[in-house]
Amino acid sequence: MSFGGPQWPQEPQQPGQQPFGQQPGQPGQEQYGQQHGPYEQQHGQQYGNQFGMGVPPGPQGPGGQPNPFPGAEAGPTPDWGALADASAAGRRRKRWLVIGGGVLAALVVGAIVATAVVNSNKGTGTAKNGTVTPTGSAAPSDSPTPGPTFSSVAPPPPPNPKDYISDEKKDKAPLSAEGLFPGKKLTMSGRAYKKGATSSTTDCASVTQGGLGAVLKKNGCDRVIRATYEKDGVAITVGVAVFPTEAAALKAKNQASGGIAPLAGAGVKDFCRATVCLRRANSIGRYAYFTQAGFTDGKKVTTSDKGVFQASDDLGTFAFNQIYARGKSQAAAAAAGAPQE
Repeated sequence: MSFGGPQWPQEPQQPGQQPFGQQPGQPGQEQYGQQHGPYEQQHGQQYGNQFGMGVPPGPQGPGGQPNPFPGAEAGPTPDWGALADASAAGRRRKRWLVIGGGVLAALVVGAIVATAVVNSNKGTGTAKNGTVTPTGSAAPSDSPTPGPTFSSVAPPPPPNPKDYISDEKKDKAPLSAEGLFPGKKLTMSGRAYKKGATSSTTDCASVTQGGLGAVLKKNGCDRVIRATYEKDGVAITVGVAVFPTEAAALKAKNQASGGIAPLAGAGVKDFCRATVCLRRANSIGRYAYFTQAGFTDGKKVTTSDKGVFQASDDLGTFAFNQIYARGKSQAAAAAAGAPQE
């Protein structure tokens, strides 16, 4: 603030410093720290001791006070306490203005956010209890949630593979020697057998020995598929006879006499000719299967020839598994809704 002239220094000057707003040595101005006669002698020591600095000399103003600016009309002595109070009050007002402005800005931001939230909730349903339920949402949480429903009707059981190999009306999958006896060898429990010749015929009696041909014919045999395997001088022929029904196959097994004719070729020599061999018969579904096992050197089979019995068991088990696998594949296709071939 200005009081009738240039602004007073805000803080006392130290001895030897220049006064605020003055340049040393300019005409018409005095420098602090010079001697100025009786006034300096009478009052300089008092002000110098009080403020730690000299008092600028010059003509006296009203009341005997020194004129702070020589050549200018001196006014009344400033009230330093009032000036300090005014300055402090100004700082307080400025601080309150800053605080008030911050509070006002926070209130404005809060109002904007609240308005945005209200606008974003438009289009949603508000329940009577004040909760907001989004449009198209499910029922309120206090409503009972419906549990899963289950049909009281039990699902049908999966198809039984045996059903598809027991009746020719269902058993429609292709049937061939390669389909029943694939590859060039088979392995059962680590025992490998080399495959020899295979054959398929609808003249069932032509591939039999003894009375088996009459039995097959009487029970309505449709086809006989044969395959021969050999291991360590033991040869085995397995013959699968196909019938219209399971009952017919079961009768053929129970009535069997004689055996399936051995099938040589494809690296397997003649066997079971004019000698004793091991014959067996069994059935599953509408299939009856027969085995004949013996030595390729013509030796007779005895009860002590464990290798021949093992080979007969392995080939019988393999035939059973192949026929049952045929039923499983057709049952799986039926369960998946695939058309039968």
